[in-house]
Amino acid sequence: MTQKKSELLFKKSQDVFVGGVNSPVRSFKGVGGTPRFITRGQGPYVWDADGHRLIDFCGSWGASVLGHIPNVLAAAIARTAKRGLSFGAPTELELELGQLIQKAFPSMARMRLVSSGTEAVMSALRVARAATQREVIVKFSGGYHGHVDSLLVKAGSGAMTLSSPDSAGIPASLAQKTRVLPYNDLEAVRELFRREGQSIAAVIVEPIAANMGVVSPKEGFLEELRALTTANNALLIFDEVITGFRVTYGGAQTVFKVTPDMTCLGKIVGGGMPLAAYGGRRDIMEWVAPLGPVYQAGTLAGNPVAVAAGIATLTTLKARSPYKALEKMTAWFTGEIEEAAREAGQSIRINRVGSMWTLFFNNAPVVDLTSVQRSNTDLYAAFFHSLLERGIYLPPSAFEAAFITTTHTRAILKRALSAIQKTFSKLPGS
Repeated sequence: MTQKKSELLFKKSQDVFVGGVNSPVRSFKGVGGTPRFITRGQGPYVWDADGHRLIDFCGSWGASVLGHIPNVLAAAIARTAKRGLSFGAPTELELELGQLIQKAFPSMARMRLVSSGTEAVMSALRVARAATQREVIVKFSGGYHGHVDSLLVKAGSGAMTLSSPDSAGIPASLAQKTRVLPYNDLEAVRELFRREGQSIAAVIVEPIAANMGVVSPKEGFLEELRALTTANNALLIFDEVITGFRVTYGGAQTVFKVTPDMTCLGKIVGGGMPLAAYGGRRDIMEWVAPLGPVYQAGTLAGNPVAVAAGIATLTTLKARSPYKALEKMTAWFTGEIEEAAREAGQSIRINRVGSMWTLFFNNAPVVDLTSVQRSNTDLYAAFFHSLLERGIYLPPSAFEAAFITTTHTRAILKRALSAIQKTFSKLPGS
């Protein structure tokens, strides 16, 4: 499969952008080779600059739950853009989207729209520290919550892919306000609260980890986080930037029936456009200006075009309620992949929740960052490139989630399975 145009574009981009890209994981550094430059997407497909059509399992990192640019989304964006792109003033569309979010996430009694998941998390942490009058934040190894200074400590996502889980440029004094614990290790959480419970402002967690690959919470893990934070007057923050509206309409907190104090949303909430939200209990959110002393603002926050995209997406998801069908389709698909791996003699583990899944080249259960890091990344890189040559686009990292959309039909998935079976048979160890 030729990629001359992508190679040329990447070469030119390196003279303009840092590393040739505008987000590190796009560089293919985790798998090697030249990143494909994408020209368009439609439904379950993307097309690269050399004209190759690829079945896309990345889906803008989970944002495109309805597939790329469904008609309802394209129409809403075009209609709204004709009336103006940004006003820096309130609009009725903002209210409509906020009400949709609030009905889906009753825990978000008050909220703010922002432009990215990172901005949502950054703002939520600031509010949590103000509301509790404490400074310590607790996170979990492999959890990625955007490029927020105090949370780029043992982070997942692109930071893991590039083998730099800690970022330069972060003052040690700030990092010292962060405590990092193993995901799914309740005893470690209990011990920390015994030692420092009165200093902890908040615990932030991906209720379903997705940035070290998909890792489900162990039974009782989220419930105990809720109990411990409540007992110690700390806040529980759910980072549902990926899981919100992906695992079900009300996010992971609806699935597990655990109510956090604050929630961060992104990706699907804006239909894949730059939009995110954070919110929580009314008494906590009233610390935010103009009602309180916590300052947070943004000219483009709640811009009408992104908001219209979010309304179209959430309205469609609510009306169609595709989650059971997505669950069934993804369970069948990943089960077939596991069978193909067995037949080829490959040791893999697939972690899946709903339509989110990750294939690890690993011969043991994957339950935390330590077990994630035992996975064979070289084998994943070979797997990734072999599938790319066969027209399948997986995340260009062994430590990310893949996604199925409502436009991935069984026929399309069977084509992908055929390519996967052929790839398994060609890998070392088969």
